[in-house]
Amino acid sequence: MIYSERVMEHFANPRNVGEIENADGIGEVGNEKCGDIMKMYLKINNGIIEDVKFKTFGCGAAIATSSIATEMIKGKPIDEALKITNKAVVQALDGLPPAKLHCSVLAEQAVKTAVADFYKRQGVDPTPIVGVIEDRCEDCHGH
Repeated sequence: MIYSERVMEHFANPRNVGEIENADGIGEVGNEKCGDIMKMYLKINNGIIEDVKFKTFGCGAAIATSSIATEMIKGKPIDEALKITNKAVVQALDGLPPAKLHCSVLAEQAVKTAVADFYKRQGVDPTPIVGVIEDRCEDCHGH
């Protein structure tokens, strides 16, 4: 499997690793079956994602997609962060091997799940804002 230099860079030196104490939103996606689990923590102030951290258990591509996704949403308004797609994550990493595309889906889902959690904590139904977050772990076919 051949990874781009950008994937290798984010795997070797991931950005925004860790946890945020008293996070405003936390999203956890993935499962043991596929082997990749991402947890994303958000600090939100006046609708802006001030800080974001992640913890990922998984392969190099999972770590790289988590890292780049946090860079893509940090400092951005929530509505802009919600526009991030798995395709945008893949493009930002200069591509991923087909067997690892599910990692970019997980990164997109982690962002959306953390934002949904933020709204739930405010007593707001996140579905009209975030949309329905599908569990698409079967996309990885156990890889």
